[in-house]
Amino acid sequence: METLEKIRKIREEKRKELDLRVNSEVCGREKHILVCHGTGCTSSKSPKIIENFKKIIEEKQIENVRVIQTGCFGLCAKGPIVIIRPEDTFYAMVTPEDCEEIIQTHIVEGKVVERLLCKDIDGTKVQKLDELNFYKKQKRIALKNCGVIDPENIDEYIAFDGYKALEKVLLEMSEDEVIETIEKSGLRGRGGAGFPTGTKWKLTRQVEGEQKYVVCNADEGDPGAFMDRSILEGDPHSVIEAMMIAGYSIGANQGYIYVRAEYPIAVERFGVAIKQAREYGILGKNIFGSGFDFDVDIRLGAGAFVCGEETALLESIEGKRGQPRLKPPYPASAGLWGKPTLINNVETYANIPKIILNGADWYASIGTEKSKGTKVFALGGNVVNVGLVEVPMGTTLREIVFDIGGGIPNNREFKAAQTGGPSGGCIPKEHLDTPIDYESLKEIGSMMGSGGLIVMDDTKCMVNLAKFYLSFTVDESCGKCTPCRIGTKRMLELLEKITNGEADEQDFKKLEELAINIPKTAICGLGQSAPNPVLSTLKYFREEYLEHVKYKECKTGECKALAKIQIDEGKCKGCGMCKRNCPVAAISGEPGKIHKIDEETCIKCGTCISVCPFHAIG
Repeated sequence: METLEKIRKIREEKRKELDLRVNSEVCGREKHILVCHGTGCTSSKSPKIIENFKKIIEEKQIENVRVIQTGCFGLCAKGPIVIIRPEDTFYAMVTPEDCEEIIQTHIVEGKVVERLLCKDIDGTKVQKLDELNFYKKQKRIALKNCGVIDPENIDEYIAFDGYKALEKVLLEMSEDEVIETIEKSGLRGRGGAGFPTGTKWKLTRQVEGEQKYVVCNADEGDPGAFMDRSILEGDPHSVIEAMMIAGYSIGANQGYIYVRAEYPIAVERFGVAIKQAREYGILGKNIFGSGFDFDVDIRLGAGAFVCGEETALLESIEGKRGQPRLKPPYPASAGLWGKPTLINNVETYANIPKIILNGADWYASIGTEKSKGTKVFALGGNVVNVGLVEVPMGTTLREIVFDIGGGIPNNREFKAAQTGGPSGGCIPKEHLDTPIDYESLKEIGSMMGSGGLIVMDDTKCMVNLAKFYLSFTVDESCGKCTPCRIGTKRMLELLEKITNGEADEQDFKKLEELAINIPKTAICGLGQSAPNPVLSTLKYFREEYLEHVKYKECKTGECKALAKIQIDEGKCKGCGMCKRNCPVAAISGEPGKIHKIDEETCIKCGTCISVCPFHAIG
């Protein structure tokens, strides 16, 4: 019980010290400068910003100011982000050179650095984080600590109720009570399939076995997806705590997290978190004097997309080639090394401690009837506010794209959104008001997936998009089953013929037949869902396929073999944007006069189409 008393003392004392992170009404002299140290901001020199802040504070001998590295704040389009607490001042696109001014003006003189304030959707400068439209419709549960705590400091996690849920579970709840709570909450797997989490836990618990395992699937491979990575980078202890709770409920004493090696910051921080938890006696033997033993180890993946499939992941952990197994048996009865194994993804686990502390009814009150809680999305593509968002289930696509995402850049029109990555489908503008939940997305031919949400404007060719996603799945296929190994390859060849202007109507028919039949015969989720981008674009953008096949035309210009890029004389204002941005100087014209494109010089890259503010090129 010595460990438990230590943790309780840290929680009480540290929370008082850190309350200014979440309470702007805190009175006191101390200030905390929070700097995003997630992957995105790190690539934009946030480590140098942290270094400069610390150096300047030391040189000026300023007291009562701390510089804290945090995980992702979410608004990646405005990074690197610096927030000063308790006043909650939000500075965007900060550079290492700005540190001196921030310290002198804000910290020393007590004035806001106006030029660095974040601009909202309407162009007005906003001083506080909560005033930004990007955050107003969000509800952060899985991301609750990201951007608030230092992910490499276990004391900070403990201060914000860290390991309190584990304490409650080990000392106050039976295994069945834990599972019943998760079942009642309505939490479903956030890895894509949406299987009820409590049911999965119950099934694994019911299987007899002296040795069981808990596995965390952090093999996030969808193009444009970075939800799990951000949680591991910003709040790694929440995943450890959840895995321990899961282990207690099913009777397991060992956990593994499988994370791709191309996530170096996430891997490093999770390793630090494991080490700290062991040092504090949280991981190990007889945890909190309860008699429960549990430990966690990391296994690195090489980045194979198929290893996101749970049985292929297990094969890889065992040191074998990552290929899916035939099911049944399912991992709950015969998983890692043939033992009963529970597998959930990072985001699923990140919800567990909050559900235990706040109760099943609290969580079930959020979202829709069949899709409870929140969902984290990596919002990307042709949208103003690229970043990480967490919204209640049932939030509409329109709200995410326009209210949170800020709409489409350059006054272009919304054309579609791809959810679920290579396994998902396209949602056209007529379904913008569709609630984002498992059932609603399935009804319109898409899927939740792990949470990638790519927005596309009217310059995008949907046939070319389907080809892009299919080329990804063809490359990532493990080759074990014929439908996936050969069938998707044939589909890609047909799409290449279509985008090159070489296809006829018979090819079009073959493409559709393959797309319908491959899901019925492939072994795993990769092959079963690989045709989804083709099926959804055929459903909603069939006319684009017919234009490519019948008229050998791609109106967007993305399929270069079929592009006929022309300037509409009725819309051209002679602004010169196309001319200035053309990489091969194929556009000529005087300011204020109609411009022209030299078709022999033009390489059909589409740059002029995307930069024209009057939509005069197509």
